[in-house]
Amino acid sequence: MNKYEMAVVINGKLEEDAKNAVLDKVKALIERFEGTIKNVDEWGKKRYAYEIQKSKEGYYNFIKFEAEPTAPAEIEHRMRIMDGVVRYLIVTDDLPENTQIKKEEAPAEEAPAEDSTPAAEEPAKEEA
Repeated sequence: MNKYEMAVVINGKLEEDAKNAVLDKVKALIERFEGTIKNVDEWGKKRYAYEIQKSKEGYYNFIKFEAEPTAPAEIEHRMRIMDGVVRYLIVTDDLPENTQIKKEEAPAEEAPAEDSTPAAEEPAKEEA
């Protein structure tokens, strides 16, 4: 079983009970393909960066689940025609839950190397 995370954006024009019905359909779809849901994170209604299907906001949900490698393709196939779902994305969740991503340490800046060419000398001033 592989770990996956699915982001689902549900139409913001739906009422609360209709939104919950769409979310329940998505969960049932995951379980239909022998997936086990580990966590559902509901972010609530958020504004889109740009207008989608004549709508300016939607309900954002993130679902973590485990399933066989063939399940995401089957789930996506059925999500395309699901009413109320504006956007969706399934990605693999490779990192363990308690792992923090560390930034690579940047190499210390080296002092600029001195030019091996002699500096241009100013012409000598003649005294009168």
